[in-house]
Amino acid sequence: MSEPIIKFEKVVKSYGNYRVLNDLDFEVARGEKVTIIGPSGSGKSTVLRILMTLEKINGGVVSVGNEPLWHEQGPNGLVPAREAHLRKMRKQLGMVFQQFNLFPHMTVLRNLTEAPMSVLGLSKQDARERAEELLQLVGLADQLQKFPNQLSGGQQQRVGIARALAMRPKVMLFDEPTSALDPELVGEVLNVIAKLAEEHDLTMLLVTHEMRFAREVSDRVCFFDQGNIKEQGTPDELFTNPKEERTRAFLKAVLEG
Repeated sequence: MSEPIIKFEKVVKSYGNYRVLNDLDFEVARGEKVTIIGPSGSGKSTVLRILMTLEKINGGVVSVGNEPLWHEQGPNGLVPAREAHLRKMRKQLGMVFQQFNLFPHMTVLRNLTEAPMSVLGLSKQDARERAEELLQLVGLADQLQKFPNQLSGGQQQRVGIARALAMRPKVMLFDEPTSALDPELVGEVLNVIAKLAEEHDLTMLLVTHEMRFAREVSDRVCFFDQGNIKEQGTPDELFTNPKEERTRAFLKAVLEG
């Protein structure tokens, strides 16, 4: 396994007395496709929100690309990160949310070009060329002048994937990317993510309740429960022969449900 691009070391995340993450140790290697599964409240989405700096940690250290995320190196050790450091670190990560989070007043094209121009300093022409290439990738090359409300939910989520990719992140995060979709639209989004996983050397961290998809797309699957990893392994190991009773009970409930 190559060096980790994501590393959680004894990470704690609490809301009052409730610990969502409980001394979590977790790594993702460069180029690895990792899926997190588990019951509601187990800390799955919190991992992604911490990486996107949407949630602060209460203890431990998170690193992205061998550099602390929530800390900076001070004269006497690590100190809390300033906003400038957080902004720099965010550029390495792209996230696709449950809700599509597109700007409703912007066309598809502008949704994809706004951040690359304002944050990365791309020219209008370069940003447009990148947007057109990515819309081709997600099968929406003919929709660039439409507004989000003119698209189906599946199309909006595919635009969301293209928008995240437009920032050329080192890591792509997917937080239940199909949970807000009607069942008949789920497949088109999962197909795009599977294509990304197969054809591109991206590091991908996914939270999903789609077990069959997790089995097909992942190098490793981690079962979270009560703020920590209860079991992990290859998809075949975890889905065919889980070792922990808690994992077996969860998979039985989900697959039969």
